[in-house]
Amino acid sequence: MQIDLGKKYDMVKDKDGVWDVTTEPLSEGFHYYSLLIDGVAVADPASESFYGMGRMASGIEIPFPGDDYYAVRDVPHGEVRMKRYYSSVTHSWRRFFIYTPAGYDVNTSEKYPVLYILHGGGEDERGWADQGKTDLILDNLITEKKAKPMLIVMVDGNVGGGGASGFGEQSLRTFESELKQMVIPVVEKNYRVKTDANSRALAGLSMGGLQTLYVGVRNSDMFPYLGVFSSGWWSNQPNLSNPQYEFMKTNKTNINNNLKSFWIAMGGEEDIAYKNCKIMLGKFDEMGIKYSYTEHPGGHTWPVWRNNLYNFTQILFK
Repeated sequence: MQIDLGKKYDMVKDKDGVWDVTTEPLSEGFHYYSLLIDGVAVADPASESFYGMGRMASGIEIPFPGDDYYAVRDVPHGEVRMKRYYSSVTHSWRRFFIYTPAGYDVNTSEKYPVLYILHGGGEDERGWADQGKTDLILDNLITEKKAKPMLIVMVDGNVGGGGASGFGEQSLRTFESELKQMVIPVVEKNYRVKTDANSRALAGLSMGGLQTLYVGVRNSDMFPYLGVFSSGWWSNQPNLSNPQYEFMKTNKTNINNNLKSFWIAMGGEEDIAYKNCKIMLGKFDEMGIKYSYTEHPGGHTWPVWRNNLYNFTQILFK
């Protein structure tokens, strides 16, 4: 018996039949983990499970000073709802989760701006609702008047049979169609959202960051706010990245004029996307693409992305 917590640890069975292990200190926030039974990875049946790493896995929260921005407080709370729809793009039934702020069902004449937010590879539309603590982060920010009341649509970015499929050009193109032809029309038909471009934002982490780069940059007239978390065009795949840079170079003036914020964030040098992102930003500098850049230490992990959401939503729709 082992436990896989980013590193594999051997567990020891005591005289009472209880398996025990002491790990090295863990960094703050949320971590996936699995039990390894004779080498087979399974979710811990005594713990809450989350969809991550392309399968159900367990998760553990490590508290830290400063984690109160996603704590459950005595504030007005919004809701996370689920909406099913049939997609003529993927020819399948799909769903998204959507955060509605406190008062949405009371102030029935009010319309809200909307942020479309994307998960990473190996995850799905549940990621931002469960691992991301989206509702709690926004409840607290809105109460403190640090963020505008908004709807947040947590989209399923898996459009081709699994999380890894979202990294190729064809899948990026398919996702663009899914978002523009299906998700946005369903949202605008079924929820009270403002439909002007200045009331629409797009963000994503890792794979979702690539989707944001692809769709958002090519449709900057639709998404004046872009948030790219722990992502960047891969330097070792010029067949994918070079056409994106060429498009940006050709359309630099429109991109710079349309984007109110091109907000790019990384989890420090330990983030696995750090090198690709830095190379990409060098290309942006050469082309004269305007952006802002920030780091929050923690690597390629949910604690970083929670912090990204906390900071990115404070600049939206103002």
